[in-house]
Amino acid sequence: MGQQEKVSTSLAGAVSEGISASLAAVDAELDRRYPGDPGTRQPVHTVYVPGNVFDADTVRSWGDQALAALDEHAPDAASFAAVLGLTDDLAEDVYSRVRAKLEREPIEDLRVDFEDGYAGQDEDQDAARAARLISEAYTNGTAAPYMGIRMKCMESAVRDRGIRTTDVFLSGLLENGGLPDGLVLTLPKVTYPEQVSAFVRLLEAFEKAHGLDAGRLGFEIQIETSQSILATDGTAAVARMIGAAEGRATGLHYGTFDYSACLGVSAAYQASDHPAADHAKAIMQVAAAGTGVRVSDGSTNVLPVGSKEHVHEAWRLHYGLTRRALARAYYQGWDMHPGHIPTRYAAVFAFYREGFEAAAKRLSAYANHAGGDVMDEPATAKALSSYLLRGIDCGALDTAEVDALTGMTRAALDRFAAPRRGDLTASAE
Repeated sequence: MGQQEKVSTSLAGAVSEGISASLAAVDAELDRRYPGDPGTRQPVHTVYVPGNVFDADTVRSWGDQALAALDEHAPDAASFAAVLGLTDDLAEDVYSRVRAKLEREPIEDLRVDFEDGYAGQDEDQDAARAARLISEAYTNGTAAPYMGIRMKCMESAVRDRGIRTTDVFLSGLLENGGLPDGLVLTLPKVTYPEQVSAFVRLLEAFEKAHGLDAGRLGFEIQIETSQSILATDGTAAVARMIGAAEGRATGLHYGTFDYSACLGVSAAYQASDHPAADHAKAIMQVAAAGTGVRVSDGSTNVLPVGSKEHVHEAWRLHYGLTRRALARAYYQGWDMHPGHIPTRYAAVFAFYREGFEAAAKRLSAYANHAGGDVMDEPATAKALSSYLLRGIDCGALDTAEVDALTGMTRAALDRFAAPRRGDLTASAE
């Protein structure tokens, strides 16, 4: 070692102690409001099925219909790649993974809909039936990883009905074996933070009535109104909604068509890539960053049905919108029809497989202090590991191939992806 430098200081220890004391409340607020990503799996999509249509075989039926669409309109990798513009090196891998996914796990997240899509005559019966069928699905292994309901909103005209359906559904789950780990609730058409607070009070009352742990029930907030983005005082209402959820908010879901209509966008231009949609989702994304609340894109209403030409056109549109969303860090979206899920998975798998090798090598170089042609920072290492973990979770990547290129275990990837506040220096195992 060289000569030791003389280290001098000018400030008494009391200065540092005083600064820390003055920031104690801020430190606590940072920990409370910005805990970071929960580190759990995020589904790549949410499928909405009307409560009067949902049945025991819905998940399998959607997979079978999606496979039938492939058989009819793109029976092999070459034809599918030609429709979507997949490169030769990706075509076979993506196509085989899409078919395997549709056979094994066609839906990652399913919401039984009791709002806009519901057309039943007896909502009590349909909600009770949904609870029983979802409980049975988790018991027999046929459930999607995440399942739940979208109830009616907290507006006065439908508030009582939404409260009752929530109660019927949750009570039914408890009567049929308990609340599943993958349970998700979606609160639609939120306009004021007070509506979020009201839903929190409802869930608190249910937990207390059944002796459940406080905070057991979380929910997604659906952003479908202009007032949820910009409040009358000019503030971002969606940020206040996250706070009003008191730690229960798990996601913000963009409602493409309600939001577009709210702004007066004509029907022909209502789409998830409209500038109004981009603005809303950007505000949602910034409001949710660091809070542990995840953002989901919306959907397209162009269905891949009818002639081969129309199906291919709809597939290209859906694939393009999904790839666009992924590039903007919206890792989840809505799918409205079984014909959408082949292109959902094709877009997701291509996104992760295209960047897999470069991401793995960059993360390995960072973890091993090996250098390279990109100088990455700790925050980028977090993004790289999150990218690889999402690819593994959805089936785009295999754990073994990620291990081989990074030299890391899943536990090491998890530490990079969700470090403690102020600690972005996890090391590989």
